[in-house]
Amino acid sequence: MKQKTLEYLESHQSETPSQWREEAEWRRDNREWLHYSKRIAVMLLSYMKREHLTQSAMAKRLDCTQQYVSKILKGTENLSLETLAKLESAMGERLIVC
Repeated sequence: MKQKTLEYLESHQSETPSQWREEAEWRRDNREWLHYSKRIAVMLLSYMKREHLTQSAMAKRLDCTQQYVSKILKGTENLSLETLAKLESAMGERLIVC
């Protein structure tokens, strides 16, 4: 039975190795800025829902692509100060308080 199970698992294993460990380590190493990025993503999504804006419409306000807005909304984009300033200007609210 054990041999059959091993054969089954080997025949169904992926040809490319899993990257889960590297991804988990990356998330651990970048935990601090990811926390802020996710909070900003939630604030942006709330704003877009409140204003009935699509990603494309938000992209026009930010002068960027819809794909970049999508990246921001995933909460894993390391945002520059310039992008943060554009977001605050487009939304009319503060995202970071100093």
